Amino acid sequence: MRIPTCVLVCCLSTVCCGETNWNQFRGPNGDGVSTATDLPAKIEEGSAEITWKTPIHGKGWSSPVAWGDRIWMQTAPEDGKSLYAVCVDAVTGKIVHDIKVFDVADPQFCHPTNSYASGTPFLEAGRVYVHFGRYGTACLDSETGKTLWRRRDLTCDHFRGPAASPIVDGDLLFAAFDGIDVQFVVAMNKNTGEVVWNKTRDIAYGTDNGDRKKAYSTAKVIEVKGRKQLVSPSAVETVAYGLEDGKVLWRVKHDGMNAAARPLYVNGLLYLSAGSGPTTFIALRPEGSGDITDSIVWKTNKGVPRRSSQIVSNGLLFMVSDDGVATCRDAANGDMKWQTRLRGEYWASPALADGKIYYFSKDGGITVLKASGELQKLSETNLDSGFNASPGFVGNAMILRTFQHLYRVESK
Repeated sequence: MRIPTCVLVCCLSTVCCGETNWNQFRGPNGDGVSTATDLPAKIEEGSAEITWKTPIHGKGWSSPVAWGDRIWMQTAPEDGKSLYAVCVDAVTGKIVHDIKVFDVADPQFCHPTNSYASGTPFLEAGRVYVHFGRYGTACLDSETGKTLWRRRDLTCDHFRGPAASPIVDGDLLFAAFDGIDVQFVVAMNKNTGEVVWNKTRDIAYGTDNGDRKKAYSTAKVIEVKGRKQLVSPSAVETVAYGLEDGKVLWRVKHDGMNAAARPLYVNGLLYLSAGSGPTTFIALRPEGSGDITDSIVWKTNKGVPRRSSQIVSNGLLFMVSDDGVATCRDAANGDMKWQTRLRGEYWASPALADGKIYYFSKDGGITVLKASGELQKLSETNLDSGFNASPGFVGNAMILRTFQHLYRVESK
């Protein structure tokens, strides 16, 4: 797509305002909420709101993240024998780096609905941290693309492929390995890759079936009463660890398996989605120590997604189930505000920006609803191919990754 000079000038200006650095899965706060403004309420293939559209090789559900005017994501061929980090210029849409990070001689089985590159990078000034589960973790120089460190000795049997993303807090990089054989959480020195602590999950799964011990969730660091804690969902339980030593601070039982949603912490309540199970969504106060299951404030199993994450904003909780049931609840007590069915199937997490919630389906559908306690649909459109990756933002532009392309979308 040819980009007019006037559009390029506009793009350059928008990199410096709106959202600054969308540096990790679901953004700087890990909550899917962006400060971008003046975003289009309708996104259609070929419309003026699409500034550029760039093909991305391979198959990867990694979400786009951005630092300054550079967008990063992970990808891999369907056979998983090589793993890549791709960097795209946010202004022009041109590929800046296409880095083969790892070769994999004998990849394990990956379910067709997953990919070998489903994890999302974490970005800092000058650094890109990529994580491919058992196949390796690495730190890259964001300017040169040079690998600064890598390690491949932390392994598990993902059984259906890896999906969790890394996060960084201070000098520590955290990653979870919840396979069918072993389950553990690790903290690495982000500057060297050296393991600082490695804690085996001490969870009573209640089964010898390893398939029911799997999880894919990305952790979140929260601070409660001056104490930082790493909240890491897994099958059956979510566990909070001390950042410096990995000491277990508390645990909450919620049953379930394949937990994939990222935790949310808003106004003193922690929101957790347990994946598949009888108690699929809980809100609790993450205080105290030991078993804090009694701290659950409310819970539900109606309209809860197994894969996409939720949004909490202005006292409202928004989510969409895998089969397209969109729900708005009172975030404090779980009372239903509205519920509606969207077209299609949803694995990508929605995003909230400019008073609008954007939902992206596996068949390429985009539904935009007003972020309100009253149901109001703003648009319903389609792009050429579907979504498993969640959106990112640069300035006042939205960055969308479909199965085949990367898009920059903004009002003109």
